Amino acid sequence: MARAGLTTERLTLAAADLADEVGFDNVTVSALARGFGVKDASLYSHIRNAHDLRSRVAVLALAELADRVAAALAGRAGKDALVAFANAYRDYAREHPGKYAATQFPLDPETAAASAAGRHAEMTRAILRGYALSEPDQTDAVRLLHSTFHGYVSLEAAGAFRPPREAAVSWSRALDALDTVLRNWPPA
Repeated sequence: MARAGLTTERLTLAAADLADEVGFDNVTVSALARGFGVKDASLYSHIRNAHDLRSRVAVLALAELADRVAAALAGRAGKDALVAFANAYRDYAREHPGKYAATQFPLDPETAAASAAGRHAEMTRAILRGYALSEPDQTDAVRLLHSTFHGYVSLEAAGAFRPPREAAVSWSRALDALDTVLRNWPPA
């Protein structure tokens, strides 16, 4: 019998909060059960295992990030869209480090297809339409943007950027450089 008050949604939200507190890699069924003051077994009528729990957190985080990026992109094009997307991405990663880490969790193909992962790709491609890139250059540019954004926020989270140059200044310059590269994409 399921414990009163426990639902899959409530567990997923609590696990997402836990990820921000202790790190996504430390989200376990045991840690979540302790937070609810129940035995691990009480959770298994709502989640299959730790992988299922982490997948649910990843899906939640992907949706939150996609919603934030979509709101930032509304009505923007070109460099303004690029900067809005990048800043929404970076802000989410800084505000929700555990949930951001969850966005990198490998999902099975069916779960990935049903998640907001596709929205991220669509929004990135929408930005690139402002730069008149076609395939296969568009795919290369999507990979460049994701690699740059993810690499920057990961290094920043790890404390890799130290003065004298503020990380925000370098971030702004990196976005200027990306805009220049996208406007002057090299021919194949």
